[in-house]
Amino acid sequence: MPKTYDAANVERRWYETWENAGYFAASDQATSHPYCIMIPPPNVTGSLHMGHAFQDTIMDALIRYHRMLGRKTLWQTGTDHAGIATQMVVERQLEAQGKTRHDLGREDFIKKVWEWKESSGGTIVRQLRRLGASCDWSRERFTMDEGLSHAVTEVFVQLYEEGLIYRGKRLVNWDPVLHTAVSDLEVISEEENGHMWHMRYPFADGSGHLVVATTRPETMLGDSAVAVHPEDERYKDLVGKEIALPLTDRKIPIIADDYVDPEFGSGCVKITPAHDFNDYEMGLRHGLPMHNIFTVDASLNDTVPEPFRGMDRYEARKRIVADLDAMGLLEKIQDHKLMVPRGDRTKAVVEPYLTDQWFVKTAPLAEEAIKCVEDGRIKFVPENWAKTYFEWMRNIQDWCISRQIWWGHQAPAWYGPDGALFVARSEEEAYEQAAEKYGKPVQLTRDPDVLDTWFSSALWTFSTLGWPEKTPELAEFHPTNVLVTGFDIIFFWVARMIMMGLKFTGEVPFHTVYITGLVRDENGEKMSKSKGNILDPLDLIDGIDLESLVTKRTRDMMQPQLAAKIEKQTRDKFPDGIPAFGTDALRFTMASLATQGRDIKFDLGRIEGYRNFCNKLWNATRFVLMNAEGKDCGLETTDLPLSPTDQWIHSQFQRAAKETAEAIDAYRFSDAANTVYQFLWGTYCDWYLEMCKIPLYDESISEAHKAAARHTMVGVLEAALRLLHPLMPYITEELWQKVAPLAGKHGPSIMLAPWPEADMGSVDAAVEAEVGWMQGLITAVRNIRGEMDVPPSKPVSLLVSGSEQALARIRKHEALLKALAKVGEWEVLQGEAPDGCAAGVVDELRLFIPLKGLIDLDAEAGRLEKALGKLEGDLAKVRKKLGNASFLDKAKPEVVEKERAKEAELAQKAEGVSEALARINAARS
Repeated sequence: MPKTYDAANVERRWYETWENAGYFAASDQATSHPYCIMIPPPNVTGSLHMGHAFQDTIMDALIRYHRMLGRKTLWQTGTDHAGIATQMVVERQLEAQGKTRHDLGREDFIKKVWEWKESSGGTIVRQLRRLGASCDWSRERFTMDEGLSHAVTEVFVQLYEEGLIYRGKRLVNWDPVLHTAVSDLEVISEEENGHMWHMRYPFADGSGHLVVATTRPETMLGDSAVAVHPEDERYKDLVGKEIALPLTDRKIPIIADDYVDPEFGSGCVKITPAHDFNDYEMGLRHGLPMHNIFTVDASLNDTVPEPFRGMDRYEARKRIVADLDAMGLLEKIQDHKLMVPRGDRTKAVVEPYLTDQWFVKTAPLAEEAIKCVEDGRIKFVPENWAKTYFEWMRNIQDWCISRQIWWGHQAPAWYGPDGALFVARSEEEAYEQAAEKYGKPVQLTRDPDVLDTWFSSALWTFSTLGWPEKTPELAEFHPTNVLVTGFDIIFFWVARMIMMGLKFTGEVPFHTVYITGLVRDENGEKMSKSKGNILDPLDLIDGIDLESLVTKRTRDMMQPQLAAKIEKQTRDKFPDGIPAFGTDALRFTMASLATQGRDIKFDLGRIEGYRNFCNKLWNATRFVLMNAEGKDCGLETTDLPLSPTDQWIHSQFQRAAKETAEAIDAYRFSDAANTVYQFLWGTYCDWYLEMCKIPLYDESISEAHKAAARHTMVGVLEAALRLLHPLMPYITEELWQKVAPLAGKHGPSIMLAPWPEADMGSVDAAVEAEVGWMQGLITAVRNIRGEMDVPPSKPVSLLVSGSEQALARIRKHEALLKALAKVGEWEVLQGEAPDGCAAGVVDELRLFIPLKGLIDLDAEAGRLEKALGKLEGDLAKVRKKLGNASFLDKAKPEVVEKERAKEAELAQKAEGVSEALARINAARS
């Protein structure tokens, strides 16, 4: 084996081997029941981000674990056509050529999109491979594939025929740049500075006026009423009166509605049903007219008075405010913070817009979808997310599924010359329907709308398996086992998959929904480009130099000041760029942080620690191979004389195997990672391999005992590598290939080897207690050596006082004590301990190490005094800061908490140094 671990070489070589050998495919040779996970299909325009890396690590760990359990596993992969995002990518390319999609026409534009998809749309798929994802790439799907498109059409037609899809005029989120409806998930609402305009609305009879407050005065031209709370004494007698709507020739009523907050503004609210979602509901309740005053690009249309027609909405705002002011109808203007909805693609302010769209009537579908979670057919992990699911589902609104773009599944609907609608599975079928209606051939026009991307992805669990055909894959793998996804799409995707799965397969689409938290930076901040704190998983895997990192983080920054700020932050934080940590270190970090229900704080220190873990495993395996290759490892011996330490490591491994499996089964990935980490680094490497050196290197020990030690050393490592494999696939494969033959194990890949199931009958509590007690004794001696700064190579003398049982244990394991604690000689203490000893206690055993002649007491006292002085000085500074009221008031809570933690750490260190100094001074006297 090379002396150092080359992650990049190992990872690329093994992934290519696995994929070429077909190990990721659902094997026909598997003997147990199937196990299936559907990947949340990433956008074809996308690239791997930390959220993907987090979720895909969890999914891959589950797939690898169940594959090793012998189950027939399928990790179904694929990508989403991402209607709006993909269309925008191609439109930008055309724009660079001085063209628009309209110059090409719909058919040629769609061809361009397909060309882009084939040449550039596979980025994220290649990146998933780099992460080690063991998806069945032979079954990769795309939501615009012929088979999936067929499923979309079939679902649309069936729902339409049952009256569950309809076309109607409803209020939607409208992007005035894209000229399409967008989903709530594509709208980002953030607080911005704005104004509140207080306007006087005169009574139609000239008897006075009401004052209404609004943040959007331009919409007043579409007002249908003024609303007050029915119990507001100020306005109770005005309900039913009419208002002469300023700047128009219309009169609108004053109505009463419980929705109005009498404490907000003046307690009078202008109602614009066509341009506000809450007003829309109120308009329906009171039968108010819907005045749509905007065009598709948010200019004012011909329904408004002539002077305002054609104006941009914000230009109209200024004109309306000025006109009201001139008429004496502007009461006042106040500064006001408000939530502004913007399209996540265009950043344009989204308008509630009344337009004809296709809708799914969701309430009937939601009934069974609610029941299947209530009765446990589907469970959420963590459980509390079921409450969020129920809240959405019990208040569900009809789903707008149409989009006014070209890229996507075009609605399977055609219109006759008189506007008659024909929904059909094909154009041919639509013409057959039309011929029946009209009695003669007519020309049909296809509906130009495409379907919401979430519509096709709602069918993902069964359309990817061949539905509506009754395929073997559908029968075998549906329902799937677990869905791993984020909380933000519980409604947009999870709920809709449940509704569609139940409706069209009669089954739940999955049994468990595992909800992951967000990946945040080390300070708990959400990662965003504008904050300059985004980490690219591939940069962490392969490394990136500083200049490339700066360029990546500041690219496309429209604000020079922000770009300069982020550049400085990057240079300060990563002066040497980001080193290559490797895939296994990244994956293990993600797993170790995957605590149920919590967002994770990603700290580079953590991934560095797990890169060190890889190096530790590498070096430990080199040690094992150097001491086992070409030697008797006990494979031919049936009755090996196992030492207590051999028995102890076997017993410890069974516990670790049991705890790891239980943690994975319960989706407690952080517990699984911690268990196998503690076993391999702490128990096996730091303790057992050191214990092994005694039989391996001591010539007085019999060859049978040496073979037993080698057998145990190799066998436990081989099994532990299998235990670790789902989380760290690459290094475990590389090491297993070298270790497995020595343990009598053979196979083409660790990923096809059996999972090391725990044998709890092999657990020996007595030997665990005995060896555990010796570990405590060795640790106590090591601690004294460390506190007294005794050189590691210098043996110490040990005096002990305790029960006969404790002394018997020391005699039995004397070789361990001497080798691992560097004890030269030990003896039972008769009477009191001599002066100048460092002391420790292990249960009832007292131990003393004479210090005279062991270290330079004067020099050590001087060193400790200097260290104590520095610690006390640093502690005083921290306490002064924490005693400053101004600091406590102004600093962020996490900053204050950090200082308090620092205070506690310094105080603890100072106490330890002070105690060590006291022992040294006692020895000097």
